[in-house]
Amino acid sequence: MNTSRQANRKLLEMLVCPTTKGPLEYDEKAQELISHKAGLAYPIKDGIPIMLPDVARPLNGASS
Repeated sequence: MNTSRQANRKLLEMLVCPTTKGPLEYDEKAQELISHKAGLAYPIKDGIPIMLPDVARPLNGASS
């Protein structure tokens, strides 16, 4: 049985990057929302997107 909560796809489609206001790409395997423009990956914990730039993971090769 899978006990982790999955993010709601409709909710994810409505979200934008808090830094750039640009689109986000959902990485289901990593449970992250990726902002290529900001070079950040926002984590999803227990089905809840954590949209704080200070918590986001920098993408490899991202230019900040």
